[in-house]
Amino acid sequence: MTRPLPFTKMHGAGNDYVVLDALRDELPGDLAELARAISDRHFGVGFDQMLVVRPSDAADFRMDIYNADGSQVEMCANGIRAFYLYLREQGHTQADEIAVETLGGIVRPRWAGPGRVTVDMGLPILIPEKIPTTLATGAGPVLDVPIDLPPDLWPEGPEDLRASSISIGNPHCVIQVDDVDAVPLDRVGPALEHHVAFPNRVNVEFIEIVSRDRIRQRTWERGTGETLACGSGACAVAVSAMLRGVVDRALTVELRGGELEITWADRNSPIWMTGPAATVFTGLWPLADD
Repeated sequence: MTRPLPFTKMHGAGNDYVVLDALRDELPGDLAELARAISDRHFGVGFDQMLVVRPSDAADFRMDIYNADGSQVEMCANGIRAFYLYLREQGHTQADEIAVETLGGIVRPRWAGPGRVTVDMGLPILIPEKIPTTLATGAGPVLDVPIDLPPDLWPEGPEDLRASSISIGNPHCVIQVDDVDAVPLDRVGPALEHHVAFPNRVNVEFIEIVSRDRIRQRTWERGTGETLACGSGACAVAVSAMLRGVVDRALTVELRGGELEITWADRNSPIWMTGPAATVFTGLWPLADD
């Protein structure tokens, strides 16, 4: 026997999600197994992450995040925009700004007009031990540090591969190249995600500096693979480029699924991200009775 479990399919700049509502519906105990089943793009619904709406004692709501492989992650910035839009559309809130508890801390999305949400992403984490990464020690930041890859993974790649690393509630590895489209991300993405320098694995962003106010980005997300967008990654990309002095303090990050606007006034100020969110469709997943 099965019972229907309602879900909502959403996306933020092409980063796609299935949202489950624990405020309204009874969810199964093993959400990791459920995530693996629903995420299959051939036999399931397909998604980059599964977002679960829960009550919170520390904020207005809590967002649990599951990757396609069933692992949980700390933060998803495109996801928080979709999450907030879902809450408004389902009548859980009509507030113009709310606080959302995540494993990466409290995040504050703010309504920015139809289909757009601005998020206070807080301060970036620059201390290597807290990212975490072993690329450097001390207070940080971790900028342009040599990182090794097996040469057969990218024989035509740069001889001197350099990485910057920042946490936006989750760890990121940012590497600047001349042409992001030329990166064999299906090969180098997994190698960097599991690189020994990142004990909790890492999200990988390859970037191309277009101008002082525009960056192109490709993303390999840990536990998922290449995605059309990564909001926390765009924040990490912007912060690392700003700290390196190659861009201005307000810029557009161009992703394969859309564009995000990132501003960061200084090291004592939060990162602000503005971008789209949309509902795609709703459905019912056949859930086997326990």
